[in-house]
Amino acid sequence: MPVLRQLPRWAWFGGGVLAFIAGIVNAAGYMGFRHQSITNLTGSASLFGVALGTGDSGEAWHWALSIGAFVFGAVVSGMIVQQSTLQLGRRYGVTLVLESILLFAAVPLLHQNDSLGLYLAAMGAGLQNGMASTYSGMVFRTTHVSGMFTDLGIYIGQRLRGLSVDTLRVRVCVLVIVTFTLGSAAGALLFPALHERTLLVPAALTGLCGLGYTLYRRRAPADV
Repeated sequence: MPVLRQLPRWAWFGGGVLAFIAGIVNAAGYMGFRHQSITNLTGSASLFGVALGTGDSGEAWHWALSIGAFVFGAVVSGMIVQQSTLQLGRRYGVTLVLESILLFAAVPLLHQNDSLGLYLAAMGAGLQNGMASTYSGMVFRTTHVSGMFTDLGIYIGQRLRGLSVDTLRVRVCVLVIVTFTLGSAAGALLFPALHERTLLVPAALTGLCGLGYTLYRRRAPADV
């Protein structure tokens, strides 16, 4: 893997904000009526397997739809962004606004304990995760932190052995882990008052990020 030397300021800011947003969304999912993760698929895949193993067709369909919605969101993201390299000028603004619309649409459904709201929110998470792709050989994900913790552990182990480490990658891992955790804490604080309407906050933030990014892109060089 190439050693990272720098990351543009817009990517630092955007990555932190998006991880914070994902933390709120996931906390709302865990504290909601189904008590499930929205922004990653590890638990969903396990529960899908459990449902298959126990012959619970209703649960199996639910988890299959949850997983399919996330993947479909990533597919749509790939169709919109059409690029594997994180670079200013790509159509991230469109993706973020679409994610915002999906989160807004999910709120009234979740308020009625309708699982369709979970599928819309999962689709939005897939959009976001598919959008934040690669930069200088680094996979930049914002909706889950398993890989970030793994990379951080690897680098700590290498450092303990006296090997050189990619310090910028370590900083990115810390950024995403911290902001995702803070977002989860914010979601937990908001949920007792707002319940499923907690998703209105990340929906608004995502929409603002999309519009703000579009304006910033028009003022900055395309190759920043």
